[in-house]
Amino acid sequence: MPEFRRLAAAVAARYAPSGRLARGYVAGKLRHDPVHRAVLALGGAEGLGEVVDIGCGRGQLGVALLLAERARAVLGIDLPGPRLDQAARAGAAFGLSVAARDLARDPTVPAGDTMLIVDVLYQLPRPAQRALLAAAAAAARVRVLVRTLDPGLGWRSALTVGLERASRRFSPHAGATVDPVPVAELAAVLQAAGFAVRVDPCWQGTPFANVLLNAQRLASPP
Repeated sequence: MPEFRRLAAAVAARYAPSGRLARGYVAGKLRHDPVHRAVLALGGAEGLGEVVDIGCGRGQLGVALLLAERARAVLGIDLPGPRLDQAARAGAAFGLSVAARDLARDPTVPAGDTMLIVDVLYQLPRPAQRALLAAAAAAARVRVLVRTLDPGLGWRSALTVGLERASRRFSPHAGATVDPVPVAELAAVLQAAGFAVRVDPCWQGTPFANVLLNAQRLASPP
């Protein structure tokens, strides 16, 4: 996909002021993690509107959405620190803003057309996962997109959970939970909030157990 390769190169270039490690990380994620292509493909002709990227990390997905004109604005929320600073530097010129928050302690999020929650929920305690997802559903005008780890996919799930737990020994998030809620339970939270939910594989080209929940609001919120 030449268009995506050009977009990925443009996004990675935005991280050059943050150093070679940050730029290399972003380039690698864009090349190898299928969630970027999956999210960019959604939204139809109107795009994803105002996006709230919950647990945005370095923000490369939000930057990609803005550069591809698939979002009007992006707010990235994550813990304070270097990764959030890199997101702010990379996207400030294109409409990306950031907010520092501990989502495990404070799950409130501002309203937006699209809520993105990528690889965040299973790193929180189960009550916090449900609280954050319910808050995102309440704040979403149009859709909630959740990429998470499906614990019900046999060897894929066992491998993914094992690797996630092993990575905690070397990660800045050492000690964080790896406790994925069954996908049906997450879908039920969204359905109860008035969304139709589709679950699609999101592991293309990898051995992992990642899935994408695509929740569309059935009616406008009051």
